[in-house]
Amino acid sequence: MTPDRLQPYKMSFSTGGLFLNESLVVARLHVPGEPWSATLDHALSEGAASLPKAASQRRTLREICNRLAALTQEERDFFLDEADRGDQLALLWLATCRAYRFVREFAVEVLRERYLSFQLDLSLDSFDILFAAKAEWDDGIAKISASTQAKLRQVLFRMMREATVLSADNRILSAYVSPRLKALIADHDRQDILIFPGLASAGDRF
Repeated sequence: MTPDRLQPYKMSFSTGGLFLNESLVVARLHVPGEPWSATLDHALSEGAASLPKAASQRRTLREICNRLAALTQEERDFFLDEADRGDQLALLWLATCRAYRFVREFAVEVLRERYLSFQLDLSLDSFDILFAAKAEWDDGIAKISASTQAKLRQVLFRMMREATVLSADNRILSAYVSPRLKALIADHDRQDILIFPGLASAGDRF
């Protein structure tokens, strides 16, 4: 089920990136229908995240479970059994956008809008501008420290580069996913196509 677009802002994506390798391990450990808390316990016992501190492992694996839970079972099956690396990273970007309202809104309100207006250079300030706009009416965002804000910005830009919607020099790129993945996304929620710059075609309806 796609999260409500008006869900509260969760800003816990302040570590790592898309976690492709770890996500593959966790997705394989998940039993369909099993609570994700049980999957987290399995992942911890299996040492799915090769981090030195137990607290860091738990935090990272909880993040991964939270994101994977945002995908449908069909999407997770495709992620494990059929997708190439590009589609796997696209699915993790999709999962992150579903799990985190702020990331989704950045993808649609900033990334997509700049792409459509041919403003392909994405400055770090673009994050700060959206952050400040959301903080004006959301107390949770307003209370985030400047150092945490900088970390969130760094991680989001890293995730966009890993998802290949942003180049190494911060230029917005046209997204590509396989026809099979685009169909999977559209079947579940056509609005999700909007998080991928340039993926929507003239025939797409939203």
